[in-house]
Amino acid sequence: MFVVITYDIPCDRRRTRLHKKLKNYGEPVQYSVFECVLKPKERKSLQKMIEEHIKEKEDKVRIYELCEECRGKAVVMGEGELTENPGTIFI
Repeated sequence: MFVVITYDIPCDRRRTRLHKKLKNYGEPVQYSVFECVLKPKERKSLQKMIEEHIKEKEDKVRIYELCEECRGKAVVMGEGELTENPGTIFI
């Protein structure tokens, strides 16, 4: 499944820590935005990892799952392209 993760975390330390952890799941495509190609088990692991690294009352994280049809309609302007291969995933 294709997953887009966005986050707004005011604490530099937590934001940096989450960013580093998210690199194990996908590619950073903009500041605070990642694209990931995941298997269902990896998707579940991703959400658990995020829950363990954020403060619910201060941080904002959104996970969007896109179906293949929706992914095919994505438009990328400027530098970069949609993430195709998850590469190596460390869980």
